[in-house]
Amino acid sequence: MKKNKIPAGFILAALLLISITACSFIDYAESDTLIVSAKEAVKLMEKGYTLVDAQKASSYEKGHIETAVNIERKAIMISDPVPNTLATPEIIEQAAGKAGLTENTNILIYDDNKNMDATRLFWTLKIYGHKGDIKIISGGFLALLDEGLKETKKASSVTPAAYTASALDKSMIEKKGKIWGLIDDPDEDIVLIDVRSFDEYAEGTIPGAIHINHERNMFVNDEKGTTFRPVSHNRILYKEMGITPDKEIIMFCKSSVRAANTYAALYNAGYRNLKIYDGAWLEWEASNLPVFKPEVSGAATTAVEDNS
Repeated sequence: MKKNKIPAGFILAALLLISITACSFIDYAESDTLIVSAKEAVKLMEKGYTLVDAQKASSYEKGHIETAVNIERKAIMISDPVPNTLATPEIIEQAAGKAGLTENTNILIYDDNKNMDATRLFWTLKIYGHKGDIKIISGGFLALLDEGLKETKKASSVTPAAYTASALDKSMIEKKGKIWGLIDDPDEDIVLIDVRSFDEYAEGTIPGAIHINHERNMFVNDEKGTTFRPVSHNRILYKEMGITPDKEIIMFCKSSVRAANTYAALYNAGYRNLKIYDGAWLEWEASNLPVFKPEVSGAATTAVEDNS
């Protein structure tokens, strides 16, 4: 008796359905709410959002988007215990208030540094309880120019405001003691990500860390602006590495500026149990804590500006 063959198309469809069903069990939080395109940013500006330029003050003076106010990286960071450490709430209040912001201001942030300074400013304001909406403009300065917004060297007129920071949100930050403890007592529900370049990682990392260069979250383009990859891309990338939203995810780089970029990409993809080890590699190395030197091969990736 001749057996009936199952059509190949039916088998393929069934496998696809199984794959989709399996993925559906991953519980992502609300997604695609933090990072916006330059086109979306223009519409939000029309609704009253304040444009914040996170470039260096010297770069802001050479050219910025009209109406943008400036909060540079060094205005929100200190050098204790290591360079580029999160500043105190008083310093943040001063920097934000000087730019005319209150804790309730809805803001759009951009930079000229592959989204790194914009994401660090976002994380800083968020950790101190900013109540207004915050959006990061994918592609930054170049993307806004490409969208037709005008560049100027004239500083925007600012009326200083009173900015009130809330208590530090400890759920967003981690200290070296916790990281150190994971070396002797690993937890399968906690993932440590080293987001530095290949070269930096190859020179040594924190034992137990997974290497995912932060640039993999983005489409790097030096001419039109580096943009974030879609939510679906980043979900697949991290899922393939075994990193799902149910896990506690801690990330670091040299001084955790690039780590804020990965934090933002994951938050935008629906991850919420996220922490930055703010002392980062600078603190770890200076403390003479254990270092793992991985056996690596392949072409090195290019380190980004400042290696922060």
